[in-house]
Amino acid sequence: MKSYAPTTPSRRHMTTLPYKEYITTNEPHKALTKGMKRDMGRNAFGRITVRHKGGGNKKLYRQIDFVYDKKDIPAIVKTIEYDPYRTGYIALVQYVDGEKRYILVPKTVKVGNKFLVSEKALIEVGNRLPLRKIPVGTFVYNIEVRPNGGAKLVRSAGSFAQVIANDAGYTHIKLPSTEVRKVHDNAWATVGTVSNEESRLVNIGKAGRSRWMGIRPTVRGSAQNPVDHPYGGGEQRTGRGLRRLKTRWGKPAGKGQKTRTPKKYSNVFVVSRRRVGKNKNVEK
Repeated sequence: MKSYAPTTPSRRHMTTLPYKEYITTNEPHKALTKGMKRDMGRNAFGRITVRHKGGGNKKLYRQIDFVYDKKDIPAIVKTIEYDPYRTGYIALVQYVDGEKRYILVPKTVKVGNKFLVSEKALIEVGNRLPLRKIPVGTFVYNIEVRPNGGAKLVRSAGSFAQVIANDAGYTHIKLPSTEVRKVHDNAWATVGTVSNEESRLVNIGKAGRSRWMGIRPTVRGSAQNPVDHPYGGGEQRTGRGLRRLKTRWGKPAGKGQKTRTPKKYSNVFVVSRRRVGKNKNVEK
């Protein structure tokens, strides 16, 4: 992590990522970029539908290939780049037929490395195969929920899932949340771990930097009035006065409470629910 001299109070604790060690170019491939309308949490009538969003620096969207429909065609990594819309690094890759695409790059992959999307590909970092071809114990990311439906699971910086079993046409995947889920074994996944694992260590340092990122302030419920929040009111510093956590709308929230929809369509694919609390990553 990169730290700074404490020239101001906010600068004292601010940290950033050492981009110069990883990024090989500052200019994106223009043909794979586009502008995006930033609604920032508001609907078509301009009303706030998601709180705490707004403002932020203007960003150019990079069109990432999550479908990987160019199979059995080798590709080579040309550049490693920063993407303002995601935490992991991206790579501009060129296939042997000349086409260029952006992909979400795994850890340890560098410029000049090759990868292959194929059922016959080797079990090497960056290669993409169907889950039935990936051995138990392998770390994977960019996982499809349905065959040929495009990568949906495990895409944030430093994250990975683990193949733990194959049974009756399904592969059991242990997700970063500790949930174990069944995914059809014809779905595809990429071998490896998402790059930029230090992303979680970044200290924003000051409120202004959050605003650059499009994050507006969050007011504590206990600091609001009773009409605005279940925790509101009271003289000075008052506890929430409730046994269980609630959202502003009275719904259960966090700290081990179940918030999943009881009849969610994917319940049949969940082998083991995720663990919650401070010790969720500790094996029992």
